[in-house]
Amino acid sequence: MFNLSWGILFMLAQFALFLLSYRLFGKKGLYAWIGFATVLANIQVTKTIEMLGIVMTLGNTIYTSIYMSTDLLNEKYGAEAARKAVWFGFFSLLASTAIMQMTLAFQPAESDFAQESLKTIFGLMPQIAAGSLCAYFVSQFLDVRVFSYLKRRFPVRNQFWIRINGSTLLSQLVDSLVFCTIAFYGVYTLDVWLQIFATTYLFKLLISIAGTPVLYWARSFSVKED
Repeated sequence: MFNLSWGILFMLAQFALFLLSYRLFGKKGLYAWIGFATVLANIQVTKTIEMLGIVMTLGNTIYTSIYMSTDLLNEKYGAEAARKAVWFGFFSLLASTAIMQMTLAFQPAESDFAQESLKTIFGLMPQIAAGSLCAYFVSQFLDVRVFSYLKRRFPVRNQFWIRINGSTLLSQLVDSLVFCTIAFYGVYTLDVWLQIFATTYLFKLLISIAGTPVLYWARSFSVKED
């Protein structure tokens, strides 16, 4: 029960910080959020918890907030701004992965206490790293394209929820499919793989739906851009 109540608070805290980042810094705040959210999501995913009798990894909320950021950018600043943000996030993920692999290559001093912990969190597992990079790249650009299409198809202001959830419904499905296929190929039996895929997609989808009113609120902000 603790994990459920704490998980709800955890989600609300991240939504609040997402709103604050945009409120204080405007479009730049969304780019900054995407940059560190891609890194934090890959750190959080190393921790496994149990919630409602289901074993899962963390990182779903912060990862979903990346889609929220690109959708908000697309809505207020256009598809080009959203695509630029996707590239920004991809570079952040790629650069942080490369730098941390170089960090781990240093020979630690005898008095060092951090090396093994860093290896646990940042140690490169090729399949998972490849799955994460491919899933991000494919699904994020798909999200931007689908949102842009829905923006033309359903342009009315109060149809924002269709644009948000329509693009997320498809892009999160592709994201979960690409990641689980690459990261867990040959690791689990088909029935276990299907359970991981289904729960991963379901939780991301639920978080996206919960984030819809957050995006409506963010869209109403009048922010000063430099």
